[in-house]
Amino acid sequence: STKKKPILLNNIADAEAFISGAEVVVVGFFQVSSQFRLAADRIPEVPFGLSTSPEVLSHYGAAANTVTLFRMIDNDQRDLDLNNNAIDAEKMTRFVRMNELRLVTEYNPVTAIGVMQSSLELHLLLITDKMSPKHPERMRKYRAAAELFKGKVLFILIDINLKSNEHVLSFFKLKKSQLPALAVFHSPDEEQDVLTLDELSVELVQDFCNRFLH
Repeated sequence: STKKKPILLNNIADAEAFISGAEVVVVGFFQVSSQFRLAADRIPEVPFGLSTSPEVLSHYGAAANTVTLFRMIDNDQRDLDLNNNAIDAEKMTRFVRMNELRLVTEYNPVTAIGVMQSSLELHLLLITDKMSPKHPERMRKYRAAAELFKGKVLFILIDINLKSNEHVLSFFKLKKSQLPALAVFHSPDEEQDVLTLDELSVELVQDFCNRFLH
């Protein structure tokens, strides 16, 4: 298999095309290193780029020797400052895993950090059983709905098979027998609303979100 090399971004146009090309991308502002390659290989679904161009650095307000993660979902960028420390694949991999919010982010102890720090204050949770034969179809519709609220609502998937997610049920006063359910949560004032579902449709998610937004 050909290992994908980090892509060299020589100018702002290259960088903009690269960053807008995926939900989450990582750019290293330094010369290529074997550790950076190693991190890129460990996270094949995230594109990795490299730039030493001063104009690209200043365009993104990045410092040299920084790894920056760009997230399309809330138009955010996260920096990992390597302050001249050795570039460490382990540290970079952790940084990416903690901060990669997608259109639908699956909630677990690692992604929880990115979720809590997201600039999006409105969180929609689909609390469901991933083992269910209906899960792939539900996810397809949930993702389609997430497209419509990009930059407004953070869509989260809560799999009830994860022991660490059980507290979410009690937080929203739900029983397993009532699932699947949608829960919406406004983080600044903890306002919330819950909707138990028989079936999930894009329209239903849209209505639920819009009602809460208004």
